[in-house]
Amino acid sequence: MTEVRVKRLQYADDDFEASLDSLLSISDEEVEGVTDTVREIIASIRDRGDQALLEYTERLDKLSADSPDRLEISKSRQQEALETIDPLVRQALESAVDRVKNYHKQQLKAFGSGADWEYKDPEGNRLGQIVRSMQRVGLYAPGGKAAYPSTVYMTAIPAKVAGVKEVILAVPTPSGELNETLLAAARLCDIDRVFTIGGAQAIAALAYGTETIPRVDKIVGPGNVYVAKAKEQVYGDVGIDMVAGPSEVVIVADSSARADWLALDMFAQAEHDEMAQAILISSDGLLLDAVEKEVRDRLEEMPRKEIVRESLGKRGALIQVGSTEEALKVVNRIAPEHLELAVGDPSDVIDGVKHAGAIFIGAHSAEVVGDYTAGPSHVLPTSGTARFGSPLGVYDFLVKTSIIECSPKGSVNLSRDAALIAGEEGLYAHAESAKSRVEG
Repeated sequence: MTEVRVKRLQYADDDFEASLDSLLSISDEEVEGVTDTVREIIASIRDRGDQALLEYTERLDKLSADSPDRLEISKSRQQEALETIDPLVRQALESAVDRVKNYHKQQLKAFGSGADWEYKDPEGNRLGQIVRSMQRVGLYAPGGKAAYPSTVYMTAIPAKVAGVKEVILAVPTPSGELNETLLAAARLCDIDRVFTIGGAQAIAALAYGTETIPRVDKIVGPGNVYVAKAKEQVYGDVGIDMVAGPSEVVIVADSSARADWLALDMFAQAEHDEMAQAILISSDGLLLDAVEKEVRDRLEEMPRKEIVRESLGKRGALIQVGSTEEALKVVNRIAPEHLELAVGDPSDVIDGVKHAGAIFIGAHSAEVVGDYTAGPSHVLPTSGTARFGSPLGVYDFLVKTSIIECSPKGSVNLSRDAALIAGEEGLYAHAESAKSRVEG
């Protein structure tokens, strides 16, 4: 048995910043060779369509299909899964779907009901926006080391609530093995079409279309490094939500927190994969000691202990700070995907949080409820991108078009000023176009 060794960092140490940078960095070795492989896959799918898709599905997913039609899962097959899974699992799925749907309906309402808006200025010009839902969106739900039914409803529901006309799901099914709970989730979300394709080939097919897979307007959902690189390369030809990195949690805790809860929260994050990151920050050294002991004592209970051991050993940390202010400096430096505030009075802390994908307030708010049942989508900005990125939501599936209607009087005044500014920029035709409205 190999003991897990979680790094201990001290904010007061001279080399703390360098140690934190090292902890957060991802080695180039993790993605070495991936970019070129992904580029080749995308080019093949774009050039040869279904034929290339079948070849890559057989080679990479070990799923042999004699025709592209075999890659699609019918709604009747999804319904069968819904009716045959464990009744308690079905009840939990239905409850989660209802909660996520309700949250995103509230989000749409706060966003302005996705409605057009306009106003008239004093000169009678009509200005505003037309808000429209996207026509067709592609979802990606990971498969392989684990299947994620939760990703299905966390991506499909915001799209459906936003009014997307057609929602298409791609999910890898290694060696043809279907996850019944995932299919049941797809049926509960009324996803329009489901295809058993994965990896970079799925992203390429959704981005460019094949004879069987329709081309979409936007692709959302997490995946492995091949999926992330593929989304990065097709962006511009199709919209994407984000290029997601490994999942991460940062926990700020004080003496009121339970060490066993904190250790399990770290395990929950670490078991995603070997690159996942779990970091605990506290000014209480005794609490850090207690959590370290819980991690050491309970690791062997975890079915995915080898993944947890490597994740915590490579990218986990226990960080001791001297104050709440120092804890917040570390949090905002990391800009974590998930942030737990397991402190006695979170109201003293939350206003100081500037960057986080999702904040779980109080010790009873475990990050895991955000993964499954709370309501907000679990697709969140990672790797520090919470500094400028946002959780997936209804707004990701709405497009806005500006409208400009000039009154006769407004046209003259706006065009006169536009002609002057265009002249300063040296754009003669711009200026003349504007002048023509002034001169009549």
